Amino acid sequence: MRPDTSAENVDHHAEAARLERTAGLHPEDAEQLLQLAAAHLELAGARPEATALYDRLLSSPDTLENPHLVRALKASNLWEYGHEAEARAIIEGLRVSAPRDPAPWVIAAEALEAHDELEAAQDTFTEGATLLLTGVSEPPYPTHSLLFGRHRVRRMLGAPHDDWDALADTLHSSSVSLDELHDPKRVWSLGSDNPAELEAEISRLHAELGAYRQALSRPFPVAVLHWPTGELEELVAAYPSLVEEYPSHGEHLTTIEGSLRELAASGTPNLGIVTGTVPSYEAFAASEGTSPAEVSLLPQYATTLAARGRAVAWPPQRGTACWCASGQVYEDCHGA
Repeated sequence: MRPDTSAENVDHHAEAARLERTAGLHPEDAEQLLQLAAAHLELAGARPEATALYDRLLSSPDTLENPHLVRALKASNLWEYGHEAEARAIIEGLRVSAPRDPAPWVIAAEALEAHDELEAAQDTFTEGATLLLTGVSEPPYPTHSLLFGRHRVRRMLGAPHDDWDALADTLHSSSVSLDELHDPKRVWSLGSDNPAELEAEISRLHAELGAYRQALSRPFPVAVLHWPTGELEELVAAYPSLVEEYPSHGEHLTTIEGSLRELAASGTPNLGIVTGTVPSYEAFAASEGTSPAEVSLLPQYATTLAARGRAVAWPPQRGTACWCASGQVYEDCHGA
């Protein structure tokens, strides 16, 4: 997620420096914090410095959670200050590597779109949608931007609606339809002398801005806490009072999947899983001035991890590994 605060109201250099310091204090969250720091630098016009942060992440000895996203952000930034050839090469590499996360596809496609490469943008949106949504009955929320972006580019190209454009229409919740929002002729109405036309266009722009802000300000996922086998064994050995909460690792995994399915069935959106570690949990308990043995602390810990960007969306994309780290794909494991 990128900050959308204007440079007049925020010292983006200072905010980037603060985020870099925070990343040094919380290395487990450095990937998300440094991405946000780079976004502030981009807003400040310090694009070479932002690229340096992306390179710092990509050269890190630690394994990144989403290296494809970092590469897509780097490509988008590079293109904005004249490094078109390098940006194109990165985007082509992303398309070949076929990431299973929608965000890199969206960022790469929007970079092409921003530079009037509409056919290439459409192809990129379509490749991402084909990979992530084929055979999926209910598109997960993060994939909606793939469909909306594809709809927008195809509208500008004058392409007729297809099944995915129709699906994008059904997922769009604004009172102004996607066809209106993405109408390429709308820009001409901004030069009209007719107050009624201008007022109508302002209403459409407000609706579009509201949709963007809703996407940017989504609440943190409703996150369920997951303990890997070794961490859970260490946890209950150190704090025996938690055995009642976690009788066995198998039951723990079953409870996670069952809880998430119940939440989904009740209509709760934006579900996720956060993975705990004993040192992190103990540090959190110390910061709260309480004992790690307190059962009531567990959901607070999960919420805090989610707020720090540690949640992984549930359910996993089709064909991807199960959240339990069994090595099986989700459909053959807890998604069976």
